[in-house]
Amino acid sequence: MNEKHALRDRASWKGFMVAIFAILLVISIVFSIRFGSVKIPFLEIWSTFSGNLESEFQNIIWNIRIPRTIVAILAGANLAVAGVLLQGIMKNPLADPSIIGVSSGAGLAGMIILILYPHLPHLLTPVAFIGATIVAFIVYALAWEKGIAPTRIILAGVAVSAFLGSGISALMVFYSDRVQGTIDFMVGGLSTRSWPEVEVILPYSILGILLAIIGIRRMNLLMLGDRTARSLGARVEWIRFTMTAVATLLAASAVSVVGLLGFVGLIVPHTARLIVGNDYRVLLPASIFLGAAILPASDTIARIMFAPIELPVGVIMGALGAPFFLYLLRRKMV
Repeated sequence: MNEKHALRDRASWKGFMVAIFAILLVISIVFSIRFGSVKIPFLEIWSTFSGNLESEFQNIIWNIRIPRTIVAILAGANLAVAGVLLQGIMKNPLADPSIIGVSSGAGLAGMIILILYPHLPHLLTPVAFIGATIVAFIVYALAWEKGIAPTRIILAGVAVSAFLGSGISALMVFYSDRVQGTIDFMVGGLSTRSWPEVEVILPYSILGILLAIIGIRRMNLLMLGDRTARSLGARVEWIRFTMTAVATLLAASAVSVVGLLGFVGLIVPHTARLIVGNDYRVLLPASIFLGAAILPASDTIARIMFAPIELPVGVIMGALGAPFFLYLLRRKMV
């Protein structure tokens, strides 16, 4: 009986924390809409949402703040889900989309479009996804040896990422006169993101997150270990392959819209895992809400920290993520 009460209490705690993450998302949205180069009073925000067409802040709210916030929410959720899937697939809390080269593949493809074909911006997302997919297949091929071992995937991913990084650097050297327009993409930023970017990322987010939700049971089986999962009838390699494809879709769509934004896929899943545990039935929604909350919040900080100068959100995420990464590394080594 006591064990049942303990399980019920633990489940209640996890549900409560997911609700807290959802509340943090709401708070993050409100502050993202309110703060920036122009500080908008709460009453004006409420008035605008209530249908008051005479508000002097209506254009700023509807055409600048809201779409930018939506892009941040979707990109944050996409990267968080990609990270939580990859960490489960590789059984490594240090894994994120950049580890297996997905972000670098999408980034190199995106840079090619931005530098060589700037007149074709509508190709950025599909080309970034193609680049990320090709890199994911290459990493899998390099890591394959009578099956896939998580350690081999990570080592292959690091090597491929370094190679692609040199390709990005070469592009910047050969086309230095065109680099200025790609700086925001290189460090990860949300400046000038508006409704067209929402339309680009939204279908990928919906599809990818739905596929991740469908794969919850399979991801839980992977957490039991390969031998146990196979004994329960799971096709372990197929699960790894399909869930990596889902993570690739989500990461590539985020990179194509906000650029090479690091650490979201590392910080969010691990934080959620520390709080709610490894059960993907809880871990996945917790990561979605937390990822969707942390990126708009970081973007708001980036806008107001040195106002009127606006920092790319990637700078803030790097400042938060690097110490966190070192903490995880130290924790794993001790």
